[in-house]
Amino acid sequence: MNLDSKTIAFISLMGTLGNILFMISNYLGQIAPGVSIDLSHIPTFIASLYGGPFLGFLTGMLVGVLPGIQYGPLSPHGFWLAIILLPIGKSLTGLTAGLICKVLRVNRSDCRSLIIVPLVLASYIPECLYTIFYFTMLLPLLAGIGVASMLAFILPKAWVEILFMSILMAALKGNNGFNSFVATLISERSERQK
Repeated sequence: MNLDSKTIAFISLMGTLGNILFMISNYLGQIAPGVSIDLSHIPTFIASLYGGPFLGFLTGMLVGVLPGIQYGPLSPHGFWLAIILLPIGKSLTGLTAGLICKVLRVNRSDCRSLIIVPLVLASYIPECLYTIFYFTMLLPLLAGIGVASMLAFILPKAWVEILFMSILMAALKGNNGFNSFVATLISERSERQK
């Protein structure tokens, strides 16, 4: 895909918004040490639903930067590879949401916004499986850290967040004003290549 300046600006805007949402929700929503509310996927879903799998993938990658730093080098364990590994998980959700949208042709004008709720929920499954793999295999293997027990906090919290975001995205997708606004942010070329 050929990225023009408008598409790059959109990806940058969504990535920045995702990281801001992570900082705010991380600060205000501490659940347990190392576990906090994370609403950073809202821009990932916007990019995926309106821009397709490639824009969703790139936005997810950018959205994962601050979580990668927070739960990597800034964590008590100082696991530097998290800067790379956490954005990969986030990008899986963006890619999957974009692919499901493309297959189901969600951007048709006659498509109901309620389809967005199961679509968003299903798009998190690859990242969920990756999260399990990350905590049970990668961290013990690469960092010698055994924190698989954190999954008992992380996964239920993540599914509640995704459910909330799925309802939010359905509302946004059903809003003609928001649809028009996002259409002005995404270039014509990106829309055609979805």
